[in-house]
Amino acid sequence: MSSVWPSTPLDAVQRAFDLLVCPPAPLAFDGRPFPALPPRVLPLDELKSVLIGVQTPRPVRDAVWRELVVRARRDGPEWVVAAAGIALPGLRRMAGMLSQGWRDDSADRDAELLFGFVEHLRSIDLAETRIVGKLIDAGARRVKRSREDADSVDLVRVVGRWSLPPQFPWDHPDWVLSRAVAAAVIDPDECLLISATRLDRVDLQVVTDKLGISRDLATAWRYKAELRLAEAIRGGELAWGQLLAAAPGS
Repeated sequence: MSSVWPSTPLDAVQRAFDLLVCPPAPLAFDGRPFPALPPRVLPLDELKSVLIGVQTPRPVRDAVWRELVVRARRDGPEWVVAAAGIALPGLRRMAGMLSQGWRDDSADRDAELLFGFVEHLRSIDLAETRIVGKLIDAGARRVKRSREDADSVDLVRVVGRWSLPPQFPWDHPDWVLSRAVAAAVIDPDECLLISATRLDRVDLQVVTDKLGISRDLATAWRYKAELRLAEAIRGGELAWGQLLAAAPGS
């Protein structure tokens, strides 16, 4: 697999997802509590295929997606990337539908689509049905708002090109942390510790109780992990985004 990250948002999500399901320890989902799923632990790429299959009833898909949303909220960035990767076929279809009338770079459209999807992961009502469809719809609404905003301003035509900083979710910290886990810069527990306490503002004691370690150990552990993370970012090891989490010691 190439070490160069794809230049488009949806292809980059596919690459990040592929890294999550690579041996020897692919991210997995226990299918045993869900009827119509194979009664075993499923690698996420296999779960993706099962959910796409027409033989999987819609209520089962919704139940699985409720669990995926819970994990994305609770267990850190790798599950945010997992959710986006599993939803990728639907996101690609929606991107194609939204291409009509979109005059800007398609990468901007797809970035807005992904941002809306990830944003809605944190707020969708889990009592709803058609969970994944509504997540994708939220991404589509963000694209449409972006197009309406662009149509409402006067455009200034210039000769030549220049580079602009990438927009979310290119720089989304969830993606950065997921790539750091895939690159073995930090481990999944360190990822959870940083994500929960720095990004989601969960009290450190809550996370230490979950991990079964002391607060002092967690503080030292997080500090060392953040130093490695910052060094990897400065060295370009996690290119395709910048870390927006708090700096060590904040």
